[in-house]
Amino acid sequence: MNKKIWIAALLVTVMAVAAGCGSKPTAAPNQTQGAGTQNNVTEVEGETITEPVTAEPEENTTPTESTEGSSEGTTTTTPPSETSTDTPTTSESNEKKTITVFYTDEEELELHKASAEISYASDDAKYKAAFESLQQSKDNKLVPLWSKEIELKSVQFKDGALTLDIHMPDTARLGAGGEVFAMDALKQTFFQFDEVKSLDLLVDGQQTESLMGHVDLEHPMTRSE
Repeated sequence: MNKKIWIAALLVTVMAVAAGCGSKPTAAPNQTQGAGTQNNVTEVEGETITEPVTAEPEENTTPTESTEGSSEGTTTTTPPSETSTDTPTTSESNEKKTITVFYTDEEELELHKASAEISYASDDAKYKAAFESLQQSKDNKLVPLWSKEIELKSVQFKDGALTLDIHMPDTARLGAGGEVFAMDALKQTFFQFDEVKSLDLLVDGQQTESLMGHVDLEHPMTRSE
């Protein structure tokens, strides 16, 4: 009886060992995978085989942005420098001339002549300068017969005919003797210019019978030969 019990126990032990050998423990997957590494697990006939698979690194493609700044609206084009070859125009130089002008004395007894230098750039300017010389004197003993209050409004010269247009206030008027001297001074001053053949004197653009109300005024006055 005891022998049968030992035989039965031995068979159970053998069967237990055989069952243990028939099944192998499944290997646990590797828990320490490196970065970028992946394991493929394959089970072949009861055995688990772990194959490491290396993952390809992802391409980090960063688009390259153009660093060229836009120059629109900020570009200044400088034209090439040019050297002017034009000769600057200079104003016409003034001519100078010494003329004879006429004044009176403090008592208005007679006509006196004196010299004056005028500067001008044209014939009209010459006649204007001559008239202005009649209005001023550097000698205190020589008194102008044409007051500075008299305004020379215009000067015209054409074909030997000289026309003066003046404005004369009442305060510039003289007596009979002064008017005679004034007209003589005017004629002798302007008829010294050879080109002047006649002289017409207007008051505010009008021909008047008399300049100051004492002597008749000719239109025009002519040179005495």
